[in-house]
Amino acid sequence: MATAPVEIKNTLAVVQDHTRVFQDLVFVYPVISRRSRGLSVGVNLNPDKRCNFDCVYCEVDRKTPGRAESVDLAQLRRELVWLLRYALDGGLATQAKFNEVPELTRAIRDIAFSGDGEPTMVPNFDECVQVVADVKRELGLTDTKLVLITDSAGLDKASVRRGLELMDAANGEFWCKLDAGTEGYYQLVNRSFVKFERILRNILETARQRPVIIQSLFLQTKGAPMPPEELAAYCERLNEIVRGGGRIKEVHAYTVARPTPEPWATKLTKDELQAIAATIRSQTGLRVEVFD
Repeated sequence: MATAPVEIKNTLAVVQDHTRVFQDLVFVYPVISRRSRGLSVGVNLNPDKRCNFDCVYCEVDRKTPGRAESVDLAQLRRELVWLLRYALDGGLATQAKFNEVPELTRAIRDIAFSGDGEPTMVPNFDECVQVVADVKRELGLTDTKLVLITDSAGLDKASVRRGLELMDAANGEFWCKLDAGTEGYYQLVNRSFVKFERILRNILETARQRPVIIQSLFLQTKGAPMPPEELAAYCERLNEIVRGGGRIKEVHAYTVARPTPEPWATKLTKDELQAIAATIRSQTGLRVEVFD
């Protein structure tokens, strides 16, 4: 059973350490997530580190080869069952990594498709969702959310759409990345071969079917925060989604938390992030949660 959310300080070592390796597991890992407000069990469908974005702030080490090239569904199931039971039985509370917040390790806030790449890139995304949804149901985790953290590039694929429908029936929640308002800034920050127009279209079509959370990382590039005209364009993209019939539950505004591969991509100050959030609220009327 999930418990009431708590505020988690970003200074905790366990919050700053989001490594996707736990013991000898390949496809699952535990983290304490501020945005999940507690224990999140990650499902890493990309131990091969494949991604269609090359974000300037991504902490994934792509110089080191990945551990697996495909998802073994039977292994995914075994690992997930073991880790969930281990957490529920208090095992994580005995691990040194979690000794700052042992009280948070028994309540599984969510199971999140989030790993070393973009989860919707796997060809059998729907089958992966089915495995996770089945395990969640079998263990009685009714209140635990099933979250997809996505760059939205693959939301138009048939297997992904089937997977989203399976998630709808399993207390699903959808976190769609949007870091820019224009193609130019999108290419500066996210560096993708996927056109920005496709990202926006996929978010809109997905949000027409169910509410989504927009997850946006704001940062300094070469010493300057997002330009005012870019922020205005970003807000207009959100307004276009709403005008088009898309439902945005809220916006998650956050900034760099860990070392980046590009030295010119740096963290915003708390005041800078709060100012951006205030602008989003005033220009869109949307709820904005800030994670500084």
